[in-house]
Amino acid sequence: MRPFSYERATSAAGAAKAAAETPAARFLAGGTNLLDLMKLEIERPERVIDVGRLPMAGVEANGDGLRIGALATASAVAADARVRRDYPVLAEALLSGASPQLRNKATTAGNLLQRTRCPYFYDAAKPCNKRQPGAGCAAIGGLNRFAAILGASEACIATHPSDLAVALSVLDASVETVRPDGTTRAIPIDDLHRLPGDAPHLETTLEAGELVTGVAIPPPPKGRQAYRKVRDRASYAAGLVAVAVAGDRIALGCVALKPWRATKAEAALAAGAAPAAAADAELAGAASAGHNTFKIALTQRLMTAALQDGKA
Repeated sequence: MRPFSYERATSAAGAAKAAAETPAARFLAGGTNLLDLMKLEIERPERVIDVGRLPMAGVEANGDGLRIGALATASAVAADARVRRDYPVLAEALLSGASPQLRNKATTAGNLLQRTRCPYFYDAAKPCNKRQPGAGCAAIGGLNRFAAILGASEACIATHPSDLAVALSVLDASVETVRPDGTTRAIPIDDLHRLPGDAPHLETTLEAGELVTGVAIPPPPKGRQAYRKVRDRASYAAGLVAVAVAGDRIALGCVALKPWRATKAEAALAAGAAPAAAADAELAGAASAGHNTFKIALTQRLMTAALQDGKA
């Protein structure tokens, strides 16, 4: 175990200020991702700031929409009566991920900010540009069955594991934060995560020390909502492909290093295309890394099925 300092935050702004003072600081809430990475020495924080006792765990009305606190657990959000009634895509997405034990601990902010599940990222003996910029990507040319088919680069072909982020994308949610200077801002969910490009170690648009305080969701869209996910087994397995539908909006999960808003498919449907043709339009730029070729056809089929269900 590497030594680090530990402190409990007494305010969100204070936590952000403290984190900005130490470049190697990390926030701790549920700890379901950070603690694993610390044990593997992938994360080596010098300062751990515990925000888990801050009053940010509520799920409450926000005008005609909903606001979910950063510390609300996946279980609590999925069980909330308003979420189940007005945002079923969100409840379905949360219940499709992890296990009941993890959902009881994992927080909303932690879910959005979790690191990739790429096995080479977790193996410190293998090169990974996310862990060490310029080291190379062992997944390219390696065992890359779970790798990205959209938005990948020559530096990284990992995928983002969050189901929550995919559902929030089709709901046009915004992520609320506080900066170290105490100012706040709202970031559209589709602008929170970055594609890898040549700097895959830069994963989000958050500033140094910036702390997520909640998620704001606008009024529910008209039309059907659904979340479909395919994985090797029903639990304790990473996703292969996920599709979220809410009204006329579509987003994909497990196919890129961020939630993938399927704008080409949305445009094709709006122009009168059939579901299969809309899926083809979105996947025209999909690329295989080798072992993940099957994900292109699987995504096409899952999108088509989800969209056909929506027309029923």
